Amino acid sequence: MDVDGNASALTQGANSVLGSPLRLLTGTLIYVMAVFVVSTCGFVFAGWPLGDASYMVLLTIFSVGYGEIRPVDTLFLRWWTSGTIMLGCTGMIVLTGALVQVFTLFQFRRLLGLDRMTSEIEKLDAHVIICGYGRIGVQLAKAMTEAKRPFLILERDHAKAEDAKAQGYLCMVGEATHEETLKAAGIIRATVLATVLPDDAANVFITLSARNLNPGIEIIARGEAPTTESKLFHAGADKVVMPTHIGAERIVEMILYPATGAALGEDGDIGAVRRNLHDFGLDLEVVEALPGGALTGETVGEAERRGNGAFFVVQIDRTNGQSIQHPGEDMTLEPGDKVMLVVRGSRLSAGAVFSAAKGPVKHGRTFVS
Repeated sequence: MDVDGNASALTQGANSVLGSPLRLLTGTLIYVMAVFVVSTCGFVFAGWPLGDASYMVLLTIFSVGYGEIRPVDTLFLRWWTSGTIMLGCTGMIVLTGALVQVFTLFQFRRLLGLDRMTSEIEKLDAHVIICGYGRIGVQLAKAMTEAKRPFLILERDHAKAEDAKAQGYLCMVGEATHEETLKAAGIIRATVLATVLPDDAANVFITLSARNLNPGIEIIARGEAPTTESKLFHAGADKVVMPTHIGAERIVEMILYPATGAALGEDGDIGAVRRNLHDFGLDLEVVEALPGGALTGETVGEAERRGNGAFFVVQIDRTNGQSIQHPGEDMTLEPGDKVMLVVRGSRLSAGAVFSAAKGPVKHGRTFVS
């Protein structure tokens, strides 16, 4: 955008201009300190104690005019004092000017950044507010950028906020638990708020505040402790994400469905099918009929019966390369078969049926091996 480009150019200009006063300030400080040390040494050379000499130079450089500490009654002391007055006072004048320039330009840069951020926030509409720029917040920001979805980050830590700004993200420094901060972030115009702080209490409080300020906003909240999930829903969250639970569940799925990733992947037509099924509460998984597995040697119909409706078989890939789509109920599962399942309900229970070892099966009142 042209506005962003102009603001960036102005900021870079301010930074380049600011470098000169900083260099001037540093150089002048060195100069004044050098004058102070050399002049003090001169008075000590004339026989003054170090304390009196340094105090005399200090009064002279700052032009205080409290009077002479000791009589300046020799030609050397008069010339030395005159030189200290000229060099020291000149240095202090330049130092004062450099300080004024630095303070002024720092304030200018700060106002320029605040004005730019305020202007961009006011332009936001139907945007996403991300509370917290931690590990999850970083990934959310990347995903929102790739999706070209307008978003704003709220972060209370200045270092993290600066890191977010360095990545080119719009970030406001503030406490998301404060209603005024949420209002400044455009909570009224936002459509989604994701509070992903590692603090459950803060996420609950932010959820309450956001729901009160914008009853129609969709709130997605992060929870750590299992007991927090119900609290977040009661506070007004539409969806609650438990990263620890999701991570553990994903690992279990990898154990129970090791063949899914290699057989299906996430790209292409199969990936699209998986995403479409997910919208209906279904999923597509691939399991292997292992030698000695509970369902190896059983028919498709028997496998689906033991699954109690948790899945149904849609394809069987044999080790010889044969692919059988929509197998009949009388089709037998052979060792090494890759069995594609449409899973409904618990994906874990479906995988557990196939991963279990073969054992006696109950038929009526008897068990058959």
